[in-house]
Formats: sequence, structure tokens, C-alpha cells
Amino acid sequence: MASEAVNPGDDIAIREPTQKEIRLVIAASSAGTIFEWYDFFIYGTLATIISQAFFPSDNATLAVLLTWATFAIGFAFRPIGAILFGYMGDKLGRKYTFLVTVTMMGIATAGVGLIPSAESIGIAAPLIVIFLRILQGLALGGEYGGAAIYVAEHAPPEKRGFYTSFIQASVVGGFVLSILVVIACRLLIPADDFAAWGWRVPFLLSIILLGISLWMRLKLSESPVFQAMKASGETAGNPFVESFTYPGNKKRIFVALFGVAGILTVIWYTAFFSGLSFLRGPMRMEDGLVEMIMLIAGGLSMVFYLIVGKWSDRVGRKKPIIIGAVLSLLLLFPIFWGIGALANPGLRASAAEAPVAVSGTSCDYDPFAEKQATQCGILLQDLTSLGVPYDVTPRLSDPTPMTSTHMTVGDLTLDLSDGGLDWNDTTTRKETLTSVLEGKGYNFDKQTPPAANIAGIVALLLVLGGLSALTYGSVAALLSEMFPPKIRYSSMSIPYHIGAGYLGGFLPLIAGYIVATTGNAYSGLWYTWIVVAFGLLVAWWGLPSGPPRDFSDDAS
Repeated sequence: MASEAVNPGDDIAIREPTQKEIRLVIAASSAGTIFEWYDFFIYGTLATIISQAFFPSDNATLAVLLTWATFAIGFAFRPIGAILFGYMGDKLGRKYTFLVTVTMMGIATAGVGLIPSAESIGIAAPLIVIFLRILQGLALGGEYGGAAIYVAEHAPPEKRGFYTSFIQASVVGGFVLSILVVIACRLLIPADDFAAWGWRVPFLLSIILLGISLWMRLKLSESPVFQAMKASGETAGNPFVESFTYPGNKKRIFVALFGVAGILTVIWYTAFFSGLSFLRGPMRMEDGLVEMIMLIAGGLSMVFYLIVGKWSDRVGRKKPIIIGAVLSLLLLFPIFWGIGALANPGLRASAAEAPVAVSGTSCDYDPFAEKQATQCGILLQDLTSLGVPYDVTPRLSDPTPMTSTHMTVGDLTLDLSDGGLDWNDTTTRKETLTSVLEGKGYNFDKQTPPAANIAGIVALLLVLGGLSALTYGSVAALLSEMFPPKIRYSSMSIPYHIGAGYLGGFLPLIAGYIVATTGNAYSGLWYTWIVVAFGLLVAWWGLPSGPPRDFSDDAS
């Protein structure tokens, strides 16, 4: 490994790790990252079942949104974890900091599997879930920076992008492992038992994964760069404060937040979590088939991250990110349109032949309301839960807002004001509504598309995985090179986890809300598109061009 200056002007010799040590560093860091992201993603993978256990509601959309809101809470605390563990990593060392983070994550995840349902202990159940998600968010805020820096500071500069790309691929690996475990549990546990208690098993397995991760990471030595800084007395006095006072660092943090983390995180969550919820929800595909499709697409796409990381060692870190962002803006909507057409062609045909339009006075739908204020709002709630696209058409003012609701399905117009639906009985109301829609060609059975369609869906998801790899594969190396070693852990973790925590972590919630209020299954993609468009401008302006290079003040 070439000598890396700890501070500009310093000439501190850094011991070159052996190839055996580097292989152990990559393996242990990647395995720990896989396990830690598995812990975090298992919640999202089982979001539908978790919503029933901890957030029961007559409004199915509200239950799912509350589940995603709790998912987002974990992300919201990632920046705090980045500050806390970034400080520890720059002061005490890289190794011991991410030993703490992986332990905290494993314990919190197992705890979710032990919480009694809301039916048993009431509101205490979701409150405990929220607390454990906070712990997970704090832990994850320290994990990524530690693992990425640890590998980067062991890697020779000419291979830094390739070696650190294993960390990026490991994030996808955590998602893939979460799906693999869920599939295995579904195969081994009867469906009714899985829904009742079997879903807890994947959470409890995190204790075993924690043991494996700790065993591997305890074998590691401290980063050679940190050892050199400590030996020379060059560690930061207050890494958090110095992250914002070091010359030029404010610009670097801004670019890292919006031009790097903002782009990569919304593309990643759109590719995997939006893809997962889109197929399960509006497209009504069989849960097991959706999980298998995501397993295949996610597993294959891991290779793309390694390819991009290695490519970035030749062409620089900026070019793949710019190309990935531009292609995402061009292809995002067409890819999802294609997935929808392949996953549930009948829904698309029914929506075209018999479009649904709803009209009524005060026809507003609040996805976060336990009970809608008007009949029209209740109707929109039911259509949303059924995954049926709709348009709201205006009507003239009516002196009786609760008794003027109409629905048009193709050439059929129904006056639902008087006796058309039983507004007080959710089950009967949905059965009546479903019957009407089925009479006009809508099919609400779980879908199993032909093999050719499934192959097409996997191919389109692989394109999304490729876009994610372009914007993510070289990021660990890029962020390590953007910031000075003495405050590197804090400086790269803070913008990364603000971007990933808020711009990305809230994506399922924000996109789900947009879809629920518009009745358009594709409208949530606009959130991703806008964040990527802004991030592209920032990246074009602020990221260094040319071949990769170590941090230096004159190059920043």
C-alpha cells in the first residue's frame, strides 16, 4: 500500500498489509456489513406481516404507512449514529467502533422478534418496535463508515475502488440474505403458522449472525492509517467540530450529501424496496414469487457493484455516478411501466378498458386517517387498498356532502349515495366493491405471470440494479478519498447517513403516500426522479474529475 499522508505535509510511514490480511479485512468487513444490513432490511422485507402484528387498522393503507414510518424512524436516527460513532471511530479507532455497532444491531433486531403483538399488549407493542428501530438506526449510522474506511485504509490506491466495492455489494447482500431467510422460513413453516409466529424466526436468527460477525471481526487489527495517526499524535481533538471547520470540508460535505448519498440512496431503495412493494401491492403478485424474483435479481446485481468499483479505479469515481444518474432519469419510468405490464397485464388492460372515476363533494382521501371524513374518502381508501387506479372528477357543490358519491367503471355509473355500499361495514363494503369491479373485468386474485414475463421482470430489475451499481459501486472509495484521514470517519459518515437516512429512508413512506393520494401506482417515482435530478447537478459541479487520488487540500 502506498504511503498516505495523515495530514498535508506529513510523511508518516504506513505498514503495508499482506495479501492475507487484506483478504481477511475484506471478508470480515463484508460479512459484518451483510449481517448488519440483513438485520435492518428484514423489517422491510416482512413489512406487510409486521403491519398486521404491530399496527392493526381498518385502513389497510394506514397500517402499511405506519409500518413504513417506523422503518423510516430507524433511518432518521442514522445521522445521530454517524455523529456518535464517527467521533468514536476518529478518536478510538475503526475496529472497535464497528464491533460496537454490529453488537447493538444484532441485539435490537432479535428484540423485534420477541415483542408481543399489539393484540396482546396494546400500544406498548408499536412503542417498543419504534425504540428498537431507533437502536438499529444508531448502529447503522456507525457501521457503513467504519467498514468502508477500514477496507479503504488497507487497500492499495490502485485497487481501492475494487476492494471497497465488496462493501457496496454487501449492502445488497444483506437485502438478498433477508429474502433468502424469509423464503426458507416460508418453505419450512406452514403459511398460517408463519403469519402467526413464524415471521419472528428471521429476527431471532440475527443472534447467530451476530456471533459469526463478532468472531470474524475480533480477528482484525486496527487500520494502518489510524495506527500511524495515533503513533504520531495526529488524531483529531473533536472530529465532529473539525468536520465543519477543516478548510474546504463544508463544500465536500454538501457534495457528499446531495451529489453522492442523495443519488445512490434513492436509486437503491427504488430498485429494491419500491420494486418489492410494487410487485406485492398494486401488481398483486404472489408473495413467494415476488421474493424469489427479488432474490434472483438482487443476487445477480451484486456482481455489477464489483465491476463498477474496479472500473472506477481506471476512469475515476465521478464518471460512473454521472452516467448512472443520467440513465436513471431517462429509464426510471419506462422500467417500472415495463415491470407493471409484465407483472399484471390484466390490470393494465382492465384499467384501460374500464377506467375508474370517482366523484363527490369533499372527495378527499387522507391515508393517515383511521377513519375517513366522507363517503367519497372511504371509497378512495378502498380502491387504494385494492390497488385499483382511479381519477377524481369534480362535481358541483352539494348541500349534503356525506350523501353524494358516484363511481364510474367504464360505461357503468353507480350512485353510491343511498344504499349502494354499506359504509359502516368494512368487509361487506369491500366485497360489494370488489364484485362490481370484477364484473367489469378486474381480477383481484394473486397473480402468477407466465415464465417469459417473469424473466422480463428479472431483466428489468437487473437494469435497475445496474443503475444502482453505477451510482453506488465506487462510493466507499470516493468518500474515503474526499476527506482528510484524521476526521474521515465523521466527515464521510455524517453526509452519507443524512442522505441515506432522510432522502432514502423516507422514500417508501413518501412514495407510498403519493401513490395513495393520487391513485397512480407510478406517481411515487417522481420523488426519486427529483432527488436524482438535483443530485446530478451537484455531482457534476462538485465531484473531482480524472483518475482517483488520495486526499490532499490542493486537490479538494
